[in-house]
Amino acid sequence: MLISEELLLDYGAEEETFGRHHTIFNEGDKPQYYYQVVEGRIKLNHYNDEGRELILAILDRGLSVCELLLFIDQTYPVNAVTFEKCTILKLPKKRFIKMLDDNPEISRDINKFLSERLYYKYIMLENNSSLRPDTRIVGVLDYHKSFYEDQSKYSYEVPLTRQQIAAITALRVETVVRAVKRLEKEKYLKIINRKIHV
Repeated sequence: MLISEELLLDYGAEEETFGRHHTIFNEGDKPQYYYQVVEGRIKLNHYNDEGRELILAILDRGLSVCELLLFIDQTYPVNAVTFEKCTILKLPKKRFIKMLDDNPEISRDINKFLSERLYYKYIMLENNSSLRPDTRIVGVLDYHKSFYEDQSKYSYEVPLTRQQIAAITALRVETVVRAVKRLEKEKYLKIINRKIHV
């Protein structure tokens, strides 16, 4: 949990529940709120010139949604769309800034979180520039596992389908399926009940 739900509620956050495929905000919208996932998953996506979806991140329970844009005067470069029924806490930007001013330890935690995310984004960007599908996929899986405390081998069940991994890595689904099988043979990952574990 990035910020405790109780603290967010104390500063006036409202809880909202959305159905599957609901758009929370669109690319080009101006950031007005701090969003934190209470239940469910949200994808951050973008569509290229050919209309192909590129998934840039998948956010699970406890994670915030594009919070870095509350610190600068820019519009969202992505869409935020629910994968499934999803509950979020939504705190207006002015109250969010006040909460940070009143609680400098939260501000430090957010700085640390943003620094970690930026570090892993650099690693993922480097991996995604590789011509090797295995390298791209490992980069994505490592990035998503980095959000979780338990880093032991095979402890993390990847909440992504092969199709979603393909959308994140700009690979074809067939290529992802073959690469995942290779990575299983190399013991980088394990398939349990058709789910990827790293």
